[in-house]
Amino acid sequence: MDTNEKLKGKKVLLVDDEPDILETLEELLDICSVDSAASFESAEKFLRHETYDAAILDIMGARGYDLLKITTQKGIPTLMLTAHALSPDNLVQSIKTGAYAYVPKDRIIDITTFVADIIEAHESGERVSGKWFARLKPFFDRKFKPGWRKKDEAFWREFDRRNVVSKEDVD
Repeated sequence: MDTNEKLKGKKVLLVDDEPDILETLEELLDICSVDSAASFESAEKFLRHETYDAAILDIMGARGYDLLKITTQKGIPTLMLTAHALSPDNLVQSIKTGAYAYVPKDRIIDITTFVADIIEAHESGERVSGKWFARLKPFFDRKFKPGWRKKDEAFWREFDRRNVVSKEDVD
């Protein structure tokens, strides 16, 4: 099934304090039904009154980690989107806090693929999808420099063990 088929009719919450990012996400996810919020308070209100198939949260601008705790409690697969919090520590914290994926804003053009990955993982009962990481590992290796996973070696060993992905899964 292609990405558009996976996303057709899905309801997605978008949260970012930058209006241009929200507009870009809305355009890229036009096959979905979306609600957009520019603040923690607005997003929290949506989460109290609506149900979602996925959420995309900015880490820095709208208290993304606080919202992640709420989406995790509600069982909403969540993708953390970031520019300013792009670091190995935030990547690990996002996953440990419940994010299904952690995507740099540099890769926003591929957001439909990443959202489809997390929805598919959630629907199949996976806690985290390794597909997004397999797609982004070369980016992280370039950005974070060699050996960036050593600091959290036990975490990454377990992550790799639980998230084996074949080349065919990410093509």
